Amino acid sequence: MNDAPASSLPRLRLTTADHERLRLLVDAAIQSQPRLREALQPLQAELKRAEVLAPADIPPNVVVMGATVQIEDKESGELDTYTLVYPEHADGAAGRLSILAPIGMAIIGFAEGDTFIWRTPGGPRQLYIRKVIQPEA
Repeated sequence: MNDAPASSLPRLRLTTADHERLRLLVDAAIQSQPRLREALQPLQAELKRAEVLAPADIPPNVVVMGATVQIEDKESGELDTYTLVYPEHADGAAGRLSILAPIGMAIIGFAEGDTFIWRTPGGPRQLYIRKVIQPEA
């Protein structure tokens, strides 16, 4: 996911409904496809330490399910825009990114203005959350 120790990462903030749905989704994915356990462990750990809030209590600049996020690669300057969705709604061509995709798991819980290191097969990338638009906003 990224290189920072869990204690220094922002605490994942989720609505009650999204927390429950994500917890069930991760548990079901691991149960049906045990080979995914290692890949999903970071998200599973974040869900255990998540701050579960009413929708009105989630700050408007935090990446939550359904949020549209503009991410900047600090080295290349490349900008990517994604809408974070559940797997059944994922569509790369339309910019709808599954929460179970590595970058989807990496960005949830971060806020506009946050920078973090994300490990990729090509090496670490420093990413910046440039803009967050939540679905209710």
